[in-house]
Amino acid sequence: MITRTVSKNPRTTRGNLVNDLQRAGTKVTKATISNTLRRQGLKSCSARRVPLLKPVHVRARLKFAREHLDDPEEDWENVIWSDETKIELFGKNSTCRVWRRKNAELHPKNTVPTVKHGGGNIMLWGCFSAKGPGRLIRVKERMNGAMYREILSKNLLPSARALKMKHGWVFQHDNDPKHTARATKEWLRKKHFKVLEWPSQSPDLNPIEIFGGS
Repeated sequence: MITRTVSKNPRTTRGNLVNDLQRAGTKVTKATISNTLRRQGLKSCSARRVPLLKPVHVRARLKFAREHLDDPEEDWENVIWSDETKIELFGKNSTCRVWRRKNAELHPKNTVPTVKHGGGNIMLWGCFSAKGPGRLIRVKERMNGAMYREILSKNLLPSARALKMKHGWVFQHDNDPKHTARATKEWLRKKHFKVLEWPSQSPDLNPIEIFGGS
């Protein structure tokens, strides 16, 4: 009964389980609950925070995956990945614990959806490719479209040259409004930069999110 309950609802607490069993006529301790679940391969872990995916996001991600399924490795080596991140010095760090099996941390029942929010003391822009890191820039003011284009103007091409990217290299950035603004798209077109079409709510597809720790 314990295993069935946490499999159905991983956010069930040991206290809830103790109360459920007591109502069923069985008295157990929280330690017994933990030991029983561990023997079943389940342990209490913090729920992973993942982007909130709507059906339209799921379809776009699947389309992206299918379109690039057979891309050769050298194509990905010719991509410059980029992102901005805010380093929060103050903010909520609340966690949610779930009972899960090994390698099941990304199952929807074991995650906590998140959305982007404001706040933070330091804003950074950076980029890198398979050849190594590009420039890392601290943004001292609130970033808008004009500032973003200035950052790209001063740092993207020098990064590509320093990384010795092959002819026809591709630039990646997400769908932040500053990135998708008409003026930014026009600027990228005039500079003849190839841009990788990107599905929304997909930071997990961007290696800079993993290696950058943002």
